[in-house]
Amino acid sequence: MSTADRAITLRTMPRWYLTLFTSDALERFGFYGLQAILVLYASAPASRGGLGLPATDAATLFGAWIGFMFMLSIAGGWLGDQVLGNWRALVVGCVAGMAGYLCLAVPTGWGAAVGLPLVAVGGAVYKPNHQAMINLMFGGSRGREAGISLMYVATQVSALAAPLLVGYLGERVSWSLAFAVAALVMLTTAIQLRLSAGRFGDVGKRPVRPLPVDERRAIARRSGLAIAVAVAVVLALGLAGRLSVGMAIGLVGVFSVIVPIVCYIAIYRNSGLGPHDRRRLRTFLAVLLGSTLFWMIIAHAASLLNLFARDHVDRDVLGMEIPASWLQAATPLFILLLAPLIAVVLPALAGRNHVPVKLAVGLLLVGAGFLIMSLTTVFASSGEKVSPLWLVIVYLTHACGEIIVAAVIISAAAEVLPPGFMGRTLGLMWLFAGLGGGLGSGVIRLAEVIPEPLYYLGLGALATVCGLAFALGRRVLANGLRSSLDSPAPRPAGDAVRESSA
Repeated sequence: MSTADRAITLRTMPRWYLTLFTSDALERFGFYGLQAILVLYASAPASRGGLGLPATDAATLFGAWIGFMFMLSIAGGWLGDQVLGNWRALVVGCVAGMAGYLCLAVPTGWGAAVGLPLVAVGGAVYKPNHQAMINLMFGGSRGREAGISLMYVATQVSALAAPLLVGYLGERVSWSLAFAVAALVMLTTAIQLRLSAGRFGDVGKRPVRPLPVDERRAIARRSGLAIAVAVAVVLALGLAGRLSVGMAIGLVGVFSVIVPIVCYIAIYRNSGLGPHDRRRLRTFLAVLLGSTLFWMIIAHAASLLNLFARDHVDRDVLGMEIPASWLQAATPLFILLLAPLIAVVLPALAGRNHVPVKLAVGLLLVGAGFLIMSLTTVFASSGEKVSPLWLVIVYLTHACGEIIVAAVIISAAAEVLPPGFMGRTLGLMWLFAGLGGGLGSGVIRLAEVIPEPLYYLGLGALATVCGLAFALGRRVLANGLRSSLDSPAPRPAGDAVRESSA
C-alpha cells in the first residue's frame, strides 16, 4: 500500500494534507455562512439593512449567484493549470473572497452588487485548484477518494459553525457584522496557506501546462477588453435605469447554460487529448448531467427550504425562537456523523461500477427527500407551522447524498483526462453544478404558479427516475469511463514525471 493510501485518517495524515484540510475548513466558513443568510438578507427590508427583494427574487438570486460562481470555476481551473499554478491560485482565490465579503459588509446597494461577484470569483478560483492539489498530492485513486471523503469533514465543520455564528449575527445583530466576520476568516485562510507553502514542495507552484508568453499576453488583452466592455454595459444600464436584479438573474441563467456547453466542446477538441481521452470525456458527460440535477435540488436548501423554515416551521425551542438559518446546520451535522462511516465503505461500494451506482444512490436519496417535502407542504398549507423534524429528515437525505456524490464525482473527474487538464476537468465539473444553479434559478419561478406540493413532487419524481436510469445503465457507463485505462493514450513525458512525483 502506498503512503497516500495509508494517509487517509486524521492521525496519520501528512503535513500537506493537514494544511489543505484546515484551509478548506476556513475558506468554506464564508461560503456556508453566506449560503445560510443570503436569501434571508436579500429578502429582509432595507430598514433592517437587507436588499428588500420579494421572496421569490431572493430565492432566485441565490441560484443565480451559486450558478455564477460555478460557471467561473472552469476559468479558475484554467488559471491554476496554465497561468498561476494550483497552489498560487488558492491564495488568489482567498484574497478575492475576502474583498467580496468586505464589500458586502458595506451597508449600501453597491456593496452587494460588487461583493457577490467578487465572492463568486474567489470561490471559483479557490475550489477547483484546492481539489487539484489534493489529487496531485495523492498517488493512488483509492487513497484519493477516501481522502476526499475525509476532507469533507473539514468543510462540514465550517458548514455547521457558519450558520450558527453568521446566521445569528446576521438575523439578530447586523448583516454587516456577519459579512465582516467572514472576511476575517478568509484573511486567516490566505495567511495560513502562505505560511505552509513549504509543505507542498514544488507541486502547484508553477502551472502544469504553462502558456507561451505571447499567448498569455494575447489572453490578458482579450480578458481586459472583455472586462472593460462588461463594466461599460453595466454602467450604461445603471445610468439608463434599466439595471435590475431580474435582468442580472436572467443573464446569469442564460450564460450558465451556454458556458458549460462551450467549455465542454473546447476541452473535447483540445489537441492535447487522444481518442481514448475523448471517448472517456463523452461518457463523463452523462455523469456531469446527473450531477447537474443533483446540485439543482441540493441548492433548494439555501433558497426555498430556507424561506420555508422562516415562514412555516415552528422554531420555538425552550421558549426561544431560533434563527431560521440555524436549520441549515442540520445537513453538515449529519455529514459529520456519517462521513467517517461512508469514507470506510465508499471505496468498496458497487465494485467496478461504483461511479454510476453512487450517483444513482445520491439521486434516489435527494428524490426521496423532495417527495417527503411535498408531503410537508401539504401539512403547512393549513396555515399552522409544522415540526422542524420534517425539514431535518429532508436534510438527512441531502447529507447522505452529498457525501456520496461529491466524493465520487471529484475522484472520477481526476481520472477522466491527463494530469495537465486536471484543474480544467474539475472546473468543468463545477461548471455543470453551476448549470444546476442557473437552471434552478429559473425552475424556482415555477413555485409561484405551481402549488408547492406539486412542485416538490415533480422534482422528487424526476430525480428518482434519473437515479433509476443510472442504476440500470451502470455497466455501460462504467465501461466507458474505464476505456482509456485499457488502452491509454500517450501522454507528454513531463506530465508522467509530475504525476509520479505527486
